[in-house]
Amino acid sequence: MAPVAAGSDVAQPAGDPRAGLRTVTAIRPVLHVENVVKTYGDGDTAVHALRGVSFSVERGDYVAIMGASGSGKSTLMNILGCLDIPSGGRYLLDGVDVSRLEDRRLALIRNRRIGFVFQSFNLIPRTTAQANVELPLAYARMKARERHRRARAALELVGLGDRANHEPSKLSGGQQQRVAVARALVTAPALVLADEPTGNLDSHSTAEVLAVLDRLNQSGRTIVLITHEPDVADHARRLIRLVDGRIVTDVRHRPLPYLQRTVTVA
Repeated sequence: MAPVAAGSDVAQPAGDPRAGLRTVTAIRPVLHVENVVKTYGDGDTAVHALRGVSFSVERGDYVAIMGASGSGKSTLMNILGCLDIPSGGRYLLDGVDVSRLEDRRLALIRNRRIGFVFQSFNLIPRTTAQANVELPLAYARMKARERHRRARAALELVGLGDRANHEPSKLSGGQQQRVAVARALVTAPALVLADEPTGNLDSHSTAEVLAVLDRLNQSGRTIVLITHEPDVADHARRLIRLVDGRIVTDVRHRPLPYLQRTVTVA
């Protein structure tokens, strides 16, 4: 029988030999990548960026993906973030096969199910932290009062509730990236996708941002982080390494949170 995750007690029918036993409920992976291929061009000039990549990320996991330049990690990040589609294979995000969706549907998926954190922050200048965090909700046409409430709650979560009215130029690099993390969280996405989130930060700001990501994962958020820095990857529960478009190692350093542990029942 397939692996399933720890869940709630469910009564068994009278006379069933399993009556009184604790049962478990299946938990769908947040993302499932199956034999994904990405090729640019064709013929003798074709570039094979990804060559049959397969893996799943369970709800509540924290996964780092590492690789040198040319390994395919940026291409994989673009596919995971629904910024590009694979040439072959399947990609399921929160149970939805996004491999062949048209641009409009991909845009909806990006806005509602993925929270992005980029290396360059991508905050709007001369706009407050509060307004920057509200932006994805404005795109979703959420009413102003609810936007304000959710953005303030997200800023509180990353420790910046007292900086809500500050513009990016009045914030440190670490604070700007924490605003970007709050913006990623405000839509309650299935996945937080962080692309080199500490690449432009000094050591102190790096520690601040990583501490926020650690706390978010401990509270149950699912995080996939792209990095080339081993000390950053060490914060993740699991490390995947890419070489020449293929996964060469996939190592779990720490177990999934208790509620996401899987067991097999007969």
